[in-house]
Amino acid sequence: MEIREVLALNLRNCRQAQELSQEELAHRAEIDRTYISSLERCVYAASIDVLDRLAHVLGVEAADLLRRPDPGAEPAPTSET
Repeated sequence: MEIREVLALNLRNCRQAQELSQEELAHRAEIDRTYISSLERCVYAASIDVLDRLAHVLGVEAADLLRRPDPGAEPAPTSET
């Protein structure tokens, strides 16, 4: 699994666990909603500054968003949710 896929999977899982929409996460992190969607679809690679802002809003460490899942975990999403 590539690092963009890892970020996409962890970002989506953290966001959904907190019942945040992409729009609400984007608003709180001061990022465009379409950028959140693009990150979750592996279109873009986030800068370290964006990663830090997302982690702060989600209440996790930036490293948690880059931590590879256990083998057998679901693949990264390919469409917006």
